[in-house]
Amino acid sequence: MFKKVLIVDDHDVVSEGVLSILNQNDITNVVQAQYCDEAHLKVKRAVLDAEPFDLLITDLSFKQDYQNTTLESGEDLAAVLKDEFPELPIIVYSMEDRLQKVRTLINTHGVNGYVCKSRKGALELSQAIKQVANQNIFLSPQVENALNQNNELEIDDYDIELIKQLSMGFSQGEISQLFKSKKMVPSSLSSIEKRINKLKDVFKANNTIHLVAILKDLGLI
Repeated sequence: MFKKVLIVDDHDVVSEGVLSILNQNDITNVVQAQYCDEAHLKVKRAVLDAEPFDLLITDLSFKQDYQNTTLESGEDLAAVLKDEFPELPIIVYSMEDRLQKVRTLINTHGVNGYVCKSRKGALELSQAIKQVANQNIFLSPQVENALNQNNELEIDDYDIELIKQLSMGFSQGEISQLFKSKKMVPSSLSSIEKRINKLKDVFKANNTIHLVAILKDLGLI
């Protein structure tokens, strides 16, 4: 079991709840941080002192205040720490339940567990701590399909951005101009039309509105 844990959350009530769960698992060496930059420094300092953390539990969203920050989210923090300290296990504990976000955190950033803050969040966080300690990946039931290999999840960030723009009411021509301004490829009107048609086939959508609705239901946007 883990011996030294860092909690990163800007809500004291949540941090105290996580602290209680850790204590129930006989983990008493716990440090807290309210900012991602602060957490990053604490992790680096602990390594320099030869007293590294062996688990980090972080939220995803942090409210901005008067402090200038480099790392603005738990995703930013996870990405940096997994690059610098790839052996450090990270559990995300968040209200966010979009499958695309979870999939990115697990597959791209190497996060070890994802727990949704919900009525059963405390129980699932305790389970996650035990599973991750045994070198397993843990996902809350609400987001466990994030790692499903079925074709409905085989879409990339380009597709997500395309559907987001459609959901905001932009026409294909307007999206084409937007993508060109952002240097996103492909950006031609014909390419965007082909991609939308392909997505409609994959998701068996009757039309574009139906496609947007399906992806929203799946938590991909």
